Amino acid sequence: MSAYRELLRGKLPEKEFALLPRSFDVIGDIAIIELPRELAKRVKIIGAAIMESLHNVKVVAVEQGSHTGKYRRQKLRIIAGEKRLETVHKESGMVLGLEVQKCYFSPRLGSERLRIAGLVKQDEKLLVVGSGVGPYPLIIAKHSKASQVVGVEINPVAHKFAVQNVIKNKLQGRVICIKGDVSKLSEGEFDRIVMAIPHEGVSLVPSILRLLKKGGFLHVLDFTEESDIDAPSRKLVELCKENNRKCKILATIKAGQPGVRRYRVCIDAKVS
Repeated sequence: MSAYRELLRGKLPEKEFALLPRSFDVIGDIAIIELPRELAKRVKIIGAAIMESLHNVKVVAVEQGSHTGKYRRQKLRIIAGEKRLETVHKESGMVLGLEVQKCYFSPRLGSERLRIAGLVKQDEKLLVVGSGVGPYPLIIAKHSKASQVVGVEINPVAHKFAVQNVIKNKLQGRVICIKGDVSKLSEGEFDRIVMAIPHEGVSLVPSILRLLKKGGFLHVLDFTEESDIDAPSRKLVELCKENNRKCKILATIKAGQPGVRRYRVCIDAKVS
């Protein structure tokens, strides 16, 4: 992805060139880049360079802040290409339709989704909290022998896309999408729960423990500082203890670095 920088070498002053990001996300045919304020007047030339370097990209958008609110939405501004923010993304054999400004989706978690799918045992019943447009439920269903995967998502737009994506990928029956807050989910007992809401992380665990079988597995995404990678794991153990459940940490997996000395981690745990 840094090829676009070479197209801009000599076209920008050295101080501005040094500020160009070395990477950005591509979701379907939409490139999404975060730019410092110092490059605000250079967005057109930057957008054009990205489109020239990546022929599959039809839209370039610049971030206008981080994901915020309970729906995890992010404001974007189109700086090059077609005037749309809806696309189709392909991952691990799945086709995922989404609107990138209204639905949270990280292509950087693709390997993590496959890793969790590889841990699933035959006939397990899974719950995915914060399932978005369906990447975790669909990929787990496709690449494991789970009997059923239930996804719960509060964002109505993301839920709508998730329902469509289940049909597109012909996984009706094995993948069920529920719109709403997981704390209101009254039925179900699951062998494994994936909590894909890292900005809330392990703090949400008490609300779902009643849904996890004894001896079941948790996979919790959270953010933590490089100086204390195991902080979320310790908190998870404490929260389980407060709710009369025993928790054994199996692994803490680094699943991305969203900031300087800051990591996204996935905590694998067994809860009895």
